[in-house]
Amino acid sequence: MKKILVTGCNGQLGRAINKEYANENIEFINTDVVEGEGVISLDITNVEAVLALVEEKRPDVIINCAAHTNVDACETQWDSAYRINALGPRNLSIAAAKVGAKMIHVSTDYVFPGTSPEPLTEFDPTGPISAYGKTKLEGENFVKEFAPKHFIFRTAWLYGDGKNFVKTMLGLSEKYDTITVVSDQFGSPTSTVELAKMIHFLEPTENYGTYHATCEGQCSWADFAVEIFKKAGKDTTVKYVTTEEYNSPTKRPAYSVLDNYMLRLVAGDAFKMADWHDALDVYIKEICG
Repeated sequence: MKKILVTGCNGQLGRAINKEYANENIEFINTDVVEGEGVISLDITNVEAVLALVEEKRPDVIINCAAHTNVDACETQWDSAYRINALGPRNLSIAAAKVGAKMIHVSTDYVFPGTSPEPLTEFDPTGPISAYGKTKLEGENFVKEFAPKHFIFRTAWLYGDGKNFVKTMLGLSEKYDTITVVSDQFGSPTSTVELAKMIHFLEPTENYGTYHATCEGQCSWADFAVEIFKKAGKDTTVKYVTTEEYNSPTKRPAYSVLDNYMLRLVAGDAFKMADWHDALDVYIKEICG
């Protein structure tokens, strides 16, 4: 029986991974920072703890869904962000190499500066402009250095079973008639269901490397909000504002649309991420009934 160790199992992607593999004969070793029913407590920043657990359980695959994802907080919590986003993946990669496991690491569009006029491929130069992006890129580098059998999946604007932009917008629509949303940052809203499918598709293979993993298509955050309200049947008005007007404390990529180029090369017609409109439609129907 294949054994898969998941870190951050209580997060949006961790839950989606468990559901995606639900009908397979898989032994899941679910871990998170807090112990719970069927969940082992694991601090991925502690290399001794990681090595001990991995050597005890000897998984075939490690899927790292754990991350410090609060972009604004990362700016003032550099040490914590670096430990979780960089040293954590390093520790897991060292452990994966020791037991011969495949290492799957989830990264982000924030490794790019956001200045490109076109969708970014896996071969375009990185250049993060935030602490979050910088620490996530260091995590990628550690995975490449220490895990011979690795997959790195860069995703963006993720939503699923947990706290996310879609649920935030729907919650705000219950309180306000008009909501202000940034209109000059562009990306690709991505469902955790779709990302879990892509991970599941590539995980059994030896097509190792770095992959962009977002739903097809692009939009601004404001356009995303408009589509959310439309699909949910809400009359909420979206007021478009610039990033400067919104006055965010953290620099964010203005344009970080990812091109799933490697996936097309490797998979051809065998697998493709869904269009973001279609994936959102499925999600809205699930949470709104």
